[in-house]
Amino acid sequence: MSDSLHIVCPHCDAVNRVPADKLNAQPTCGKCQKPLFAAQPLELDSARFIRHITRNQIPVLVDFWAPWCGPCRTMAPSYAQAAQLLEPAIRVVKLDTEQAQELAAQYAIRSIPTLALFKNGREVARQAGAMDAAGIVAWTQAHA
Repeated sequence: MSDSLHIVCPHCDAVNRVPADKLNAQPTCGKCQKPLFAAQPLELDSARFIRHITRNQIPVLVDFWAPWCGPCRTMAPSYAQAAQLLEPAIRVVKLDTEQAQELAAQYAIRSIPTLALFKNGREVARQAGAMDAAGIVAWTQAHA
């Protein structure tokens, strides 16, 4: 019997127990029956952000961004491409710092875009500035 991981559904936020050896088998949510991984960045609000970083037992990569930020918009396609390469081993999410100003302050986001990698609810790495998809993947895998 393999170890199970808790994975938060990107659609209904239910916590699912998924056998570690079945992450690549396109698991679906036990509550809403939708796929647990979409191979694209998940846009979160403050409440969902906390749930995803604290309840997922896989690392969570966060792009702290803002709609008015030119480098953020430039990096968005690369971040989406990185999501296709990183999931299901790593949950890839985006947090709009304009909509979640309290969280941006709590995590001391001073420049955007800023990538932060969380494991078990704790930040383990941070990188400010835009990167291409290969750079995002390499940086994330080096710290995951």
